[in-house]
Amino acid sequence: MKLLTFLLFFSLCILAARAFEVLKTQILRPVLTRLHIPAPKLTLNEVIAAAARKHQISPAFVKSIIAAESGFSEAAVSTKGAVGLMQLMPETAREFGADPAVREQNIDAGTHYLSWLSRRYAGKRDALKRVIAAYNAGPGAVERYGGVPPFRETRTYVARVPRFYKKYEPGYILASLRGAGNRVHKALG
Repeated sequence: MKLLTFLLFFSLCILAARAFEVLKTQILRPVLTRLHIPAPKLTLNEVIAAAARKHQISPAFVKSIIAAESGFSEAAVSTKGAVGLMQLMPETAREFGADPAVREQNIDAGTHYLSWLSRRYAGKRDALKRVIAAYNAGPGAVERYGGVPPFRETRTYVARVPRFYKKYEPGYILASLRGAGNRVHKALG
């Protein structure tokens, strides 16, 4: 009698498992597929804001780097092999675990790199200029020359980024008109 009860119970379990599998694959999956709502694609400003918040960098500064590096072209590739909006070199992208061709990863890795450079040069007399120069020419060049390297491209770049910053930082002009913008002017001057 126990054996018969066991076999009956075992058969019911197998039947229930099969019924659940049919329910899951043939009935529910088509319904769920029709109900699939894709996530909306984030705007470029949203991606920049998220990366800036995550890595504690000003979104205006990130935009300034993007403007100077690629002119906001996701497809930009430099003659030296830098890729995407923030013109990441493949080695730098790998170092930060990013695919530089994917805009969200490119911006996140580039912003992470800016944050790393900012921490590296914190406390230096011309810290922001060093960060900008190191983003362009590499930290090794900044170390070798004890500041902004004498390369024409880098010096032009170091002058361009603050001009873009003034364009993208909404409080820049207002703060400077009120006299409260000294911190911003000193950092970018």
